[in-house]
Amino acid sequence: MQRRVQRADDQRDQRPGRTTRLSRALVGAATVPVMLIAAGCSSDSGSGDDAKKASESAASTSASPSPTVQAAVYDTLPQPCRMLAKKTLEDLVPKGTSGKEGNSDDTATRANCSWSSLDNNGVDGSQFRWLNVALLRFDSDVTRGAGDERAKEYYAKQVQEAQGVTGAKNTKAEPVSGTGDEATLIRYDLKKKEGAFKQQTIVTRVENVVITLDYNGAGLAGEKTPDAGDLVKAATKAAKEAVTAVTETKPGSGSDSPSASASPSKSASKSSA
Repeated sequence: MQRRVQRADDQRDQRPGRTTRLSRALVGAATVPVMLIAAGCSSDSGSGDDAKKASESAASTSASPSPTVQAAVYDTLPQPCRMLAKKTLEDLVPKGTSGKEGNSDDTATRANCSWSSLDNNGVDGSQFRWLNVALLRFDSDVTRGAGDERAKEYYAKQVQEAQGVTGAKNTKAEPVSGTGDEATLIRYDLKKKEGAFKQQTIVTRVENVVITLDYNGAGLAGEKTPDAGDLVKAATKAAKEAVTAVTETKPGSGSDSPSASASPSKSASKSSA
């Protein structure tokens, strides 16, 4: 009897231990799937974030605007030998022949025309005149900049070069008002074997076009030297006409205006009716 009681007591003492060990085993077994699930979720979440970031980066790159530059105002040039009025040419080169157009592989970008005059007064000598008008147009370019900005740089360079002519004496430079967007007159005396020359150079910029007008005169074989003031006045008039010729090439200006060319004449309207 005593052994049965003791055995029963031993069994009661052992049950809690077994229950505890079993509980621990079950808890440990349940913990492993939870950890695996958490790890799996964490891995998927990271992949999703990376994909999202890559997508956003690609979208941002594609949305970035490409570099742009303001379009140039003028896309062509006037015919150089037809820029100046007949009366103007008679004043500047009174005994001149028709203008001689310079060679150019792209007359819409670069053009020039020159005139020369020799008024022979026999034993009293001769009056010589020479006129040249050169045009250079700059297009807008993403890598090189806007056309008018490029023209400004060239304009400044031309003014500087005109002031640095070898052998020039009494060089003077002054602005010219009412001639394009900006204009400078450079004048000087130049001694040559033929005689003493009075040189006038007017550099003008009209938006993306630069006009360089050279005009000089000399009295040869004993003829008197021309008055520099008269030469300046004549050159300035010619420069203004050259500017007008350039501005008339602007789309929509003058008779080239689309609206003007598209409008039917009265006679055409009547005939169509």
